[in-house]
Amino acid sequence: MPTPTRLSRARLAPVVGTRRADVTDGDLARSLAAGEAWALAETWHRFAPMVIMMAERALGSKAEADDLAQEVFYSLFRKVRDLREPDSLRSFVYSFAVRTLRSELRSKRLRGWLSFHRPEELLDLGSGTLDVESRDLLQRCHALLNRLNSRDRLVFTLRRIECLTIEEIAESMDLSISTVKRSMAHASQRLSQWIAADPGLSVHLNASWWQ
Repeated sequence: MPTPTRLSRARLAPVVGTRRADVTDGDLARSLAAGEAWALAETWHRFAPMVIMMAERALGSKAEADDLAQEVFYSLFRKVRDLREPDSLRSFVYSFAVRTLRSELRSKRLRGWLSFHRPEELLDLGSGTLDVESRDLLQRCHALLNRLNSRDRLVFTLRRIECLTIEEIAESMDLSISTVKRSMAHASQRLSQWIAADPGLSVHLNASWWQ
């Protein structure tokens, strides 16, 4: 199997095998650590949709989310032997995804500073399934999120979009609960101010929701 990288178009998804949906996460983790081929395919089918959906919501780009998922699972397959509690495989995958996503958001913010394009012009909003007004609203929302630092943006996304608890975010991002609360408060305050200052957004979004 070719090694997938952020610059490679190699895909993990074509890994095929008989689905074993009845296998527990613990048994799947043990089989994955043993290098069993079916476990690679089952891990991808079981957890990739979760990773891709979270990444797409945070990045605003299906293409970038797909690429990030390749990186997450390539790293996971290399590090799965470090998993001490096989039954926590789902949390292990999620923590890999969060760490990779945080790194990507930091890099994306830097690329935005170095690019001649504005961050909102770098967004891939997918196919033409949204009407013009909805696409414009979504684009402007992501432009505001791009103004946050990587930690605040990820905390806000995990809390308001993925609906994780403060405790779950702290564990996933390896932060203290107080740090997560401060980051969430800071992101909410900034977003509320920016929305209130934008008549086009304030008409559609209730700024108090961001609190």
